[in-house]
Amino acid sequence: MKRQMPSTKEIKGEIVSRVKSMFRKDFEEATQMEIYQACAEVVNEVIIDNWLDSQKAFNKQDPKCVYYMSMEFLIGRMLGNNMINMRGYTEVMDALDELGVDINLIEDQEPDPALGNGGLGRLAACFLDSLATLRYPAYGCGIRYHYGMFKQKIEDGYQKEVPDDWLATRYPFELERPEYQFEVKFGGWVRYEGQPDGTTKYIHEGYNSVIATPYDMPITGFDNGMVNTLMIWDARPKEVFKLASFERGDYNKAMEDSNLARNLTEVLYPNDNHIQGKELRLKQQYFFVSASLQRAIDKYLRFHQDLHGLPDKVVFQMNDTHPTLTVAELMRLLMDVHGLGWDEAWDITTHCVAYTNHTIMSEALEKWPQDIFKNMLPRIYMIVEEINRRFCEEIRAKFPGDEDKVARMAILADGQVKMAHMAIAASYSVNGVAALHTEILKNVSLHDFYEMYPEKFNNKTNGITQRRFLMHGNYKLSDWVISKIGRGWITDLSQMEKLLRFVDDKKTLDEFMDIRLDNKQRLAKYIMDHNGVEINPNSIYDVQVKRLHEYKRQLLNIIHVMYLYNQLKENPGMDFYPQTFIFGAKASAGYENAKLIIKLINNVASVVNNDKSIDGKLKIVFIEDYRVSNAEWIFAAADVSEQISTASKEASGTGNMKFMLNGAITIGTMDGANVEMFNEVGPDNMYIFGMSSDEVIAHEKNNDYNPQAELDNNPALKKVLNQMINGFYSIDNPELFRPLYNSLLNTENTARADMYFVLKDFESYRLAHEKIQEAYRDKDKWAKMALTNIGHVGKFSSDRTIQEYVDDIWHLDKLEL
Repeated sequence: MKRQMPSTKEIKGEIVSRVKSMFRKDFEEATQMEIYQACAEVVNEVIIDNWLDSQKAFNKQDPKCVYYMSMEFLIGRMLGNNMINMRGYTEVMDALDELGVDINLIEDQEPDPALGNGGLGRLAACFLDSLATLRYPAYGCGIRYHYGMFKQKIEDGYQKEVPDDWLATRYPFELERPEYQFEVKFGGWVRYEGQPDGTTKYIHEGYNSVIATPYDMPITGFDNGMVNTLMIWDARPKEVFKLASFERGDYNKAMEDSNLARNLTEVLYPNDNHIQGKELRLKQQYFFVSASLQRAIDKYLRFHQDLHGLPDKVVFQMNDTHPTLTVAELMRLLMDVHGLGWDEAWDITTHCVAYTNHTIMSEALEKWPQDIFKNMLPRIYMIVEEINRRFCEEIRAKFPGDEDKVARMAILADGQVKMAHMAIAASYSVNGVAALHTEILKNVSLHDFYEMYPEKFNNKTNGITQRRFLMHGNYKLSDWVISKIGRGWITDLSQMEKLLRFVDDKKTLDEFMDIRLDNKQRLAKYIMDHNGVEINPNSIYDVQVKRLHEYKRQLLNIIHVMYLYNQLKENPGMDFYPQTFIFGAKASAGYENAKLIIKLINNVASVVNNDKSIDGKLKIVFIEDYRVSNAEWIFAAADVSEQISTASKEASGTGNMKFMLNGAITIGTMDGANVEMFNEVGPDNMYIFGMSSDEVIAHEKNNDYNPQAELDNNPALKKVLNQMINGFYSIDNPELFRPLYNSLLNTENTARADMYFVLKDFESYRLAHEKIQEAYRDKDKWAKMALTNIGHVGKFSSDRTIQEYVDDIWHLDKLEL
């Protein structure tokens, strides 16, 4: 039976009592962090009871379960999300209010768990939320990174990476489970032993190893008592200190196990611009895959005797190529540990493993140097060799005489291990994450594989959880929606269409816009407190927040801002509605052009924001350390959502959906899920610009694009690019932004110039912005457009996405509680 949150009176007493027992303090003496810890324990007590009941129901009902394998889980702060899902947020808020404490200040004490970085990790977190809400049994499987990717600091306009020490204080929503430790081995060699029955036994020797220890985190469903588990793996040395090695003077050997364990879980995506970084990334991937599979099989064997039945009870969903080692490691465990033959193991594996592709660009499909792979994972490499040999024979049988196709599709080729190829070869399902993305995979990127396995390919358009990104992140709008259409949308987002009956009601539109203004004022205060920049809440908030990559085209955005600034300077009386451009993005530590774009944005901001002659009509803000907690406030306040990736490059995007859910109007290309959003809201409620995916692909194929021609035909654009390299935005170092200029106009190699068609799409982008300027002046029209977007957001719930995975791929049964 579901345990409910206590009453406000009981919660108040529990918080005071917990502060006393945990910190030996009266409540009046407690710090905000101590009050947060006490609140978390009050909430945890209810979670634990429901968690135990969910596990008991799992064991009794023996349902099929999905293990969601992902390098990232960008879960966000858990206190507020858990209180909402357990219908206790108001009670805790009221209890704290009676104690004289603001719940927002208490929630702010919780660090964002640094377990992910971008859309991949946030999608995984949304999926876990939906799985629990829909009562489907699931485990998330990842790594307990001690310092995340990094915490971003902006110093003199440059990104500086510092450790994200989210575990500096005890994190209350995790539970160490040492009883589920497993050994994971690296390096060494493999010895063969013939067996009396004619089989061969493979023995791994001379290896280094670590002990993988899981920390379980509860994933609560909304108002149903269901609690699933996110298991994140930490590494411990098998032997903390080798005294014998130390006494021989081999000090490095004495600490090698400890160093290996520490390095494995320090950071997400270590810089792989060098051999050591590549080795560490591969180790991380094998570490969490091996530990997760060992635990999954161990759990299965506690209730079943025959591993041939594994596909009836377990599915491993690989979230992009990072967990592809699931294929070879499952084969190793089935054969080397549990004694099955190759054919039996392959049959089980290929009915247990499914793959989600998240990228169109071939360079983003992981490939590992064979020598690194073989030395680090010798037995796994042997298994991959055999998978590849059999796979190539299968290709030859289906396409006889086409050795070019064999070469293109091979798992081992060009001195590399191609992980996406192995994922497709072994998986019973291969899905894209937006309709356009899936079609490009089938017809372009993975066409050879689609020809071979058409039945495997399917689409599952991404989604987001409305419970975090509206109920928690935009509670005023959430309460208003409930007052208009009830609570059904919380678990059935399609019910948002009921709002459409209000789009012509002036009173309703005014209420809606008043809430939006409150959210804009809240974000303005955040920006003033963190950036020291005063922005006008009545200006157009034009927002682009996402991982920084050249294909996402933050460069196009800032080039347009530079153009607008020039227009305002050249035409002081220009009729221009005030506009605030808000950016937030982390660039990978080794991605120099991306980091230089951040510097350019900040340098332009410094010039524009301090120019009194434009009277505050144009402001630019770069929000430091973009993450889930500040994203919630940003989505709630945005007027315009910038989804401007080069058509054909973005797999789906989910930020576009979060903005839509909160009432922002999209300016975007026909790329990723933008296409499906456009189909939902229509051309009157979205601003589309730029080339189509077909046009982009044609230019790339024909190599017929000349970016210099775009400048020759557009003197205003040419002026902007010249300002990049004449010191206008970098007086002390005029050549600072030369690499960005060269990326657009590479005179030495025109095939590499403006790879993402920034200049090609500029004029179309500029004209779309002019339409936004005109539309925003009509407040009723804008309000109607915004509410129409919310009314059509139903398709983009992760609840819908997960149900499609269940129906078409996983075939899970709901847990009865």
